[in-house]
Amino acid sequence: MSAKTATASAAALLLAALVVAPLAASAQDSERKALRVCQDPNNLPFSNVAGEGIENKLAELFGRVLGLPVTYYSFPARMAFIRNTLRYKLPGEDFRCDIVMGVPVGFDQVSVTKPYYRSTYALVYPKGKGLDEVHSTLDFLGLGPDRLKKLRIGVYDRSPASEWLNKHQLVEQGVPYQMLNADPAQYPGELLEKELASGKIDVAIVWGPIAGFFAKRVSAPQLVVVPMKSEPGVRFDYEMAMGVRYGEREWKQQIEQVIESHRPEIRAILNDFGVPLVDDGSATAAQR
Repeated sequence: MSAKTATASAAALLLAALVVAPLAASAQDSERKALRVCQDPNNLPFSNVAGEGIENKLAELFGRVLGLPVTYYSFPARMAFIRNTLRYKLPGEDFRCDIVMGVPVGFDQVSVTKPYYRSTYALVYPKGKGLDEVHSTLDFLGLGPDRLKKLRIGVYDRSPASEWLNKHQLVEQGVPYQMLNADPAQYPGELLEKELASGKIDVAIVWGPIAGFFAKRVSAPQLVVVPMKSEPGVRFDYEMAMGVRYGEREWKQQIEQVIESHRPEIRAILNDFGVPLVDDGSATAAQR
């Protein structure tokens, strides 16, 4: 689940070259037969039923480390996702899944692990369409009112992007899109893959992992990803963690042990998906 995400220092890490050794299961988890993951079936770049998302690759890594096969219980990440996945249990039955691979730190519906990455929102535009001089938000705002007022800036409603537009008197240029859509075929990257690539909008502001993944996936036009820094009144960067049920302390500790001891492999996966990562207050853009 996501908060509805390519680094410089980890560019040389290749996941295929890393050796992962299974961890011994704790006494509480000695009978755990699988890593049972709660996922959205159509939520790229995070997860899908084909196992192509960031969280799918992380689950594969964690499964290897823990010596467990990976299974999924899928439910669209709309309203009541946690209630219908991690907390879903019928009388006389077991829970359907045991971990959500991506939740923001501070999310109170689950017991949140230590974070495994921090990303930020990003401004995305098509190369060769008049914005090639933009390498930062300051560059973008420096285009001047005459140029800015002609732009159509796509944002998801109820996101920090809306607050940012309001702060910089760009509300009239904003083109809002619905964050939560009842259509199960809808996915977060449509704003880039369909709207921006087709020219319906000139710029988009989306969560970093979405920006990085679809900038790599869209071949024409080439999309440029510009990570955005938080500023007074608008927070763009967030830490992401994993979520388990409250009361499962040993399971949470086991997951956190994997996070801590396999950070290079985790970072390599994020890098492969083009996720802009924030380190010490700075963001590195995805590489193409």
